Amino acid sequence: MTNNKNVQKKYTFTVPYIRKATGLFLLIFAMTITISKAQMVTDRIKINQLGYYKDAPKVAIVTGTTDATNFYVTSTNLKDTVFTGTLGNEMQSKNSSTKTKIANFSSLHTPGTYVLLIPGMGHSYVFVIGESVNHAAAVAGLKGYYFQRVSMPLEEKYAGKWHRSKGHADNAVLIHPSAASKERPAGMKISTPGGWYDAGDYNKYMVNSGITMGTMLSAYEDFSAYFDTLRTNIPESNDRVPDILNELIYNLRWMLTMQDPNDGGVYNKCTNASFDGMVMPGVTAAPRYVVQKGVAASLDFAAVTAQASRILRRFQKQLPGLADSCLHASVKAWQWSEMNPSMEYNQNAINTATEPKITTGAYGDRSFSDEWTWAAAELFATTGKKTYYDAYDKQKKDSISLPSWASVELLGHYTILRLQKQLPAYAQNQARILAKRVSALADRYISNVAGNAFHTMMGQSTRDFNWGSNSNAANQGIVLINAYLLTKERKYIDYALTNLDYILGRNATGYSFLTGIGSKSTMHPHHRPSVADGVTEPVPGLLAGGPNPGKQDKCAGYEFSEPETTYLDQDCSYSTNEIAINWNSPFVYLSNAIEALQYDVKYSTRK
Repeated sequence: MTNNKNVQKKYTFTVPYIRKATGLFLLIFAMTITISKAQMVTDRIKINQLGYYKDAPKVAIVTGTTDATNFYVTSTNLKDTVFTGTLGNEMQSKNSSTKTKIANFSSLHTPGTYVLLIPGMGHSYVFVIGESVNHAAAVAGLKGYYFQRVSMPLEEKYAGKWHRSKGHADNAVLIHPSAASKERPAGMKISTPGGWYDAGDYNKYMVNSGITMGTMLSAYEDFSAYFDTLRTNIPESNDRVPDILNELIYNLRWMLTMQDPNDGGVYNKCTNASFDGMVMPGVTAAPRYVVQKGVAASLDFAAVTAQASRILRRFQKQLPGLADSCLHASVKAWQWSEMNPSMEYNQNAINTATEPKITTGAYGDRSFSDEWTWAAAELFATTGKKTYYDAYDKQKKDSISLPSWASVELLGHYTILRLQKQLPAYAQNQARILAKRVSALADRYISNVAGNAFHTMMGQSTRDFNWGSNSNAANQGIVLINAYLLTKERKYIDYALTNLDYILGRNATGYSFLTGIGSKSTMHPHHRPSVADGVTEPVPGLLAGGPNPGKQDKCAGYEFSEPETTYLDQDCSYSTNEIAINWNSPFVYLSNAIEALQYDVKYSTRK
């Protein structure tokens, strides 16, 4: 965070000055003004705290009522003005009492390091105009998964000051009574090491791993050439497999251990009976369990392993047999689900019938049509078997909605769209319908931006601000990236960028929600290692959940209660400030897609 808010500076800058002269004309000239009053960093100017691509739209938001009409982009020493603009009309936000004015400096293309200045108010945090301005955030978001790894030490040469011991070994995990079978009775020990800690806690959940893996596998499929050369400084970085796939494989191998080899069903989670305290991973000796199998977990597993099989066939020399193992596991999970189509994971019911009671995250889901749709789409795309397409066609809805852990249908649609040219004619017909729906949703998001006080897609409805709202912003951006991939219309990249700007600071709170990125970023996430490791800065590259007026944590200290401002940067605020793997994954897709598309399309300057 910046520490120079109270530094006073005397500076000189040049502004256009218009004076009515005696006679019949206006004399326009530049006048140098020396300002002696204090100018300091102000949080009222909301920007992408990393910066702006030189040929992309560039928008900052000024919050609060102000009489100012002009703004200036200056050098960081405030001496040289490189751009002068007029603030937009005052707007009233629909999601809070915040008033805003827009500062648009899209026509500034000169690379450099700048601030945005409003005399009498102050200047923004420092930002860059140039190429690859969001690279640091894109890499950090992906590297965040390394810091969530279970069952291996994080070495200092990869983890820096956040290095730690391996955490939970998970090589002697108990079969919970809810998961007991003839072959695997209650109390039997199995080995299920590896994977990622799910969120701010130390458990591993199959349903949440499902959407996380699917989103990032899709990122690789959509931008493989870009990811093939992206390095994140992880232990596997020097092998011949892209870092993003190495990271995904670390979790994939854990997922494979969660399938019962006797019947193909998949356990819902590997967990303590109750949450650990705010301690480092592995400090507690509480027993770990795998709990009841379920349709949602098994179908999410089937979808991920089918998609992984398709991707990993390219790397059979480096990863012999893994693609085949994934497809075999996928088919077995699908078959188990067909035989157990109503097997819901109902934690309350389990706790009335078995001991010990399980009180960690349930990820309970009663509707499985979206999981059937996604798994069928992935198996169809990987195997080409029409029986899977028929299941996909039967289960899919006639509308589309943003993905979440409980609603994964759109992931299947994205796959049909991605591979449509390789599919049979009957599937291509469906893809054409889907393409129109995705483009229509993208256009609807775009149509509402002008009326949004922060000039982003995010926040067009108060419903955007729920638990994990920042994942909504990222997933909205992914919709537009897919619309671009379908149409090659540049507007979709420009508007997707508005939501990346939102996440990185152009929002009502003024926070960059990715730890370690930006001048004012989340510092106290609900994340046990960040609380317990003795390091002042939080583990980097983790996306905070974001504004959520529900305040389900009942944490004291919230200053605001309106939808877009209800955010508290304290570790007690798990409803706004927890991190989670399923929130990081759409951020990884969006930020890296925007970076990749720099080399695919020249950004248009929106007028």
